[in-house]
Amino acid sequence: MCDKSLFRKQIVIRLAGLKITVALPLNCFAQILARTTNTSKGKMNLEEYLERIGFHSSFDKLDLATLKLIHKLHVMSIPFENLSIHCGERITMDLEVIFNKIVRSSRGGWCFENNFLFGWVLREMGYDTTMLGSRIFSSTSNDFLPTETHLINKIIIDGKAYIADVSFGVSSQVWEPLELVSAKDQPQAAGVFRLIDKGDIWVLEKTGRKPEILNPDFAKSSLVDWKVTKQIYGFTLVPREVDHFLETNHTLQTDPASLFIRKSICSLQTPTGFRALLGWTYSEVTYKPEEGVDVFDMRNIRDDEIEQILREKFNVKLQNKLQPVNHKAWYTL
Repeated sequence: MCDKSLFRKQIVIRLAGLKITVALPLNCFAQILARTTNTSKGKMNLEEYLERIGFHSSFDKLDLATLKLIHKLHVMSIPFENLSIHCGERITMDLEVIFNKIVRSSRGGWCFENNFLFGWVLREMGYDTTMLGSRIFSSTSNDFLPTETHLINKIIIDGKAYIADVSFGVSSQVWEPLELVSAKDQPQAAGVFRLIDKGDIWVLEKTGRKPEILNPDFAKSSLVDWKVTKQIYGFTLVPREVDHFLETNHTLQTDPASLFIRKSICSLQTPTGFRALLGWTYSEVTYKPEEGVDVFDMRNIRDDEIEQILREKFNVKLQNKLQPVNHKAWYTL
């Protein structure tokens, strides 16, 4: 039997020449979809995703509160990581491959996986969702990169637009979608986020807190960002399809100059901050807004500790051996 207290999705039935629209509870829809299309293990199933992120609540409509909850559960359950590159694996934008990796194989992914999957989830649930591309801000060049290397999603709810991004990681990760309103302060755990309309581009910026480094060995670490306010990325509202990102997805995992070639990264949000493993450097960061600081507990780990750290701290289980990398590159916690 279907639990009728969950979300609803409209389906269209054609009967005797008539088109009839029927509203079904979402889990009923997912069960019907599973029975009719999930004839093999490879088919995607919305219920499996909801189970993966620990979604057990009941709602009777698809509203902003539901979107916020799904978004937060995703970033708390599924890491931002590029470990496939350093395990000899290829990262693809085949949605079923991504689903099997993230939902069924206890892995995370980078934005072309996490946000692509999240967009599919939102559309399956019935949200008005559009894929967008964004250009990362480089502190090295003090400008936005020329290529859209980051995938995000725009959602419309009751005539209002929101930006969802479940895959940026570390201290720049939003826990909930941001309303697409220019210069509005939107406080979250990591700090105050703003979306600023600059005419030809929207810019995401964040004002955070001063870092407090517990381990003196990392007092001058290049992984620590000492800027309180920073730009994160810029984007336009031009809709994008998956083909727009295919070449960039390939380049980022093959170009020797790519950040993702130069660093192995795994980051997961926690109720008090986030955890990160960059190369051999493991960090636990605790947000303390009441004290105006973020506390960084950083240490280097041995090769024989990595598998256990990934399993216990990130719930990541690798099939192939990881070769950690932490070359110099513009990337901070």
